[in-house]
Amino acid sequence: MRARIYQPSKTAMQSGQAKTHHWVLEFAPAEARELDPLMGWTGSSDTQTQVRLKFDSREAALDYARRHGIEAVVLRPRPRKHNVRPAGYAENFATNRRGAWTH
Repeated sequence: MRARIYQPSKTAMQSGQAKTHHWVLEFAPAEARELDPLMGWTGSSDTQTQVRLKFDSREAALDYARRHGIEAVVLRPRPRKHNVRPAGYAENFATNRRGAWTH
């Protein structure tokens, strides 16, 4: 069995960093998916792809993989750069603005 261990990134619908601090062990598909000719659905008899295990740390996920004989690849997260404005949202409504508010 092959698996990948990664730290999920935030979704497009998130503004914060919730649900991005844990690590996930996800199994790679063992066989190709098949197309059902009648309904058009894709499916597979491989149930391991449905399993996603969550861990508090990368080391805990690696230890689990070693104990159970799972060949795991660790994908390192790329930290995002924080975009913090000096005054933030309140700057849009400041009374001491230099220019006129255009909209």
